[in-house]
Order: sequence, then structure tokens, then C-alpha cells
Amino acid sequence: MLRSGLIVTVPQAEPAVSAWRSQLDPMAALGVPAHLTVLFPFVPPAGIDEATRTTLRELLSSVTTFDFSLVATRWFADTVLWLAPDPDAPFRVLTQAVADAFPAYPPYGGQFPDPVPHLTIADRGPPEAMHAAEQQLQRALPIRSIAGSVTLLTELPTGRWDQTATFFLRPR
Repeated sequence: MLRSGLIVTVPQAEPAVSAWRSQLDPMAALGVPAHLTVLFPFVPPAGIDEATRTTLRELLSSVTTFDFSLVATRWFADTVLWLAPDPDAPFRVLTQAVADAFPAYPPYGGQFPDPVPHLTIADRGPPEAMHAAEQQLQRALPIRSIAGSVTLLTELPTGRWDQTATFFLRPR
């Protein structure tokens, strides 16, 4: 079954992270940009109808645009290298609001009771490459950005991901 997800893209991070992600994050090769996840998995693509889009549009347009910075490298165990946003509270609030509106789709399928906002750099890559990425990225931090929209990604039958829709947050 094909999947979908909601993300905040971080184009400001691409110059620092794209080379590492292309080597070490399998999702980058499938067309997924540098991002922080809002909700995954989400409604399967075939089930995303106008009512779903309307709910997302209304909900997300009530959330005010916010500034954040990617400030530190972190690890999940020794297998996933990621960048930590500061503040992370607005991402947690955003995830909770969307999950509350779509209770059939808990964050990460309910695997984690308190999902941690993060931008994945490497997922189960060679340890020496992951540590080299960490050392280089630490010199590029902080990376400043603005969360002004949420992007709907849908998985295609080829395995690639498509940016299907953008839902704008309320301007400040």
C-alpha cells in the first residue's frame, strides 16, 4: 500500500545536508527533501480527498508561521544521525494538532509515545561516514529557517515521493 506524510521542508538546510543525505539517507534518493516530519504515516494517497485537503487547509492556516534553527547534531541509538531544531515545541504542537484532527493516523504509527522533531541526515549508513557527516555539519550550525507551510508527500508506485500539495501557515 502506498503511503503519504506531512512535512515541513527546510530548503535553507539543503546546501549543508544534501550531499550527506544523498549518500546516507535512503529517502533522499527517493525525492524526499530535507525536512522535519509533522505526521507519518498519513492517509494513503488514494484516500486523500477534498475533505482531507479542506481539513488540512483550515487546520494549518490557523497555525502561525514560526522561526526555528537547526542547532545540534543528535543520534537515535548509533544508527540515525539527525539535526535538532530549536525551539522544538512548535513542531510538537503542529504534530499533535494534525494527529488530533486525524486520530486514525498517530505519529509514526504510535511507535513512539513522544515523537522527537528532527531532520534526518543519515539512517543506518556506514558508521565512519555518519561520524564524518556529523563533524562537518557541526561547523555549519546553526541553520536558521522559517516554518511557513506544511507539504503533503505521496509515495508513487515507483517508490519515489512526490510533493503533492502545500498548506500555508498563517502569516505573522
